[in-house]
Amino acid sequence: MSVLPIVTYPAPVLEQPCARVTVFDRQLGRLLDDMYETMIAADGVGLAAPQVGIAKQVAVVDIGDEHGRIELINPVIIEARGEQIDVEGCLSFPGLFGEVPRANYVKVRAQNRRGRLFTLSATGFLARALQHEIDHLHGVLFTSKVIRYCDLEELEG
Repeated sequence: MSVLPIVTYPAPVLEQPCARVTVFDRQLGRLLDDMYETMIAADGVGLAAPQVGIAKQVAVVDIGDEHGRIELINPVIIEARGEQIDVEGCLSFPGLFGEVPRANYVKVRAQNRRGRLFTLSATGFLARALQHEIDHLHGVLFTSKVIRYCDLEELEG
């Protein structure tokens, strides 16, 4: 496994819709492994393929809960309800944080690294992380949803 360089804004790949994955092979498995290692090395909780320069619908999430490592290929939010507002950051926007409204509950349908479909229901922080990463796959950045930017002192206080 390798730690990949993280693409930062304003790289064009961050704002373009990603292509669906149609080939489920060792190369995809290697990408997922490298993305996970990159996310952990950067102290993140999620990473989407465009953040490592690859315009494919691939993301990994691990918020440190009982779900562990979640690999999402071609994910779609099939249900969303409720609302939460909390602070988000992004590995592609180092040092930038803002309050973002998100659904409090989501149900996601995606494929695993072997191409098998699965569904996942999530609330709270996991729902937020899933929505953030799925947005990346459609070229949507959290900065387009921020209702108020925060500085580091506010977050630490």
